[in-house]
Amino acid sequence: MAVGSGFDMNPSPGNIKDGLITDAIKSAGAAKKGGTSPVADVLDYTEKVTKKGLTLLCTPGNDVESTTAEVASGANVVLFTTGLGTPTGNPIAPVIKLSSNTALYNKMRDIIDINTGTIIEGEETIEQAGERILDYVIKVASGELEISAVRHGQDDFIPWKRGVSL
Repeated sequence: MAVGSGFDMNPSPGNIKDGLITDAIKSAGAAKKGGTSPVADVLDYTEKVTKKGLTLLCTPGNDVESTTAEVASGANVVLFTTGLGTPTGNPIAPVIKLSSNTALYNKMRDIIDINTGTIIEGEETIEQAGERILDYVIKVASGELEISAVRHGQDDFIPWKRGVSL
């Protein structure tokens, strides 16, 4: 309230509509995306990655502020999972957008690069989707594929100003 903001938009109305009614539920889902790898390190916002393995990074929930932090911490490619279709990119590193459901992918093919709704639908396993994603990342990193964020000129960059960020 002191900085003119409130918690009424966190989680976002779209998250709430889709069942993510608390930040704890949203964070649990985010942690699950790390798979079964042990956590190698936990870093503050924009702190450089120095260890191999899964690293957790302290960021706000804002899509652009968190993507900016990942790149500042050393990410060369960002895999951005979305259930609602956030159209974001980054001026420094490619942001590959993955839809968590096929309905979103079909609705927003122009801004989504990879559909992972195939897992929920039983069309492929997590491992098969992982191989498909890795192949895609390698092609993007090799300059063989242009991602949607580049095609659309999405080069968002917002550093986190410590404090309330919703």
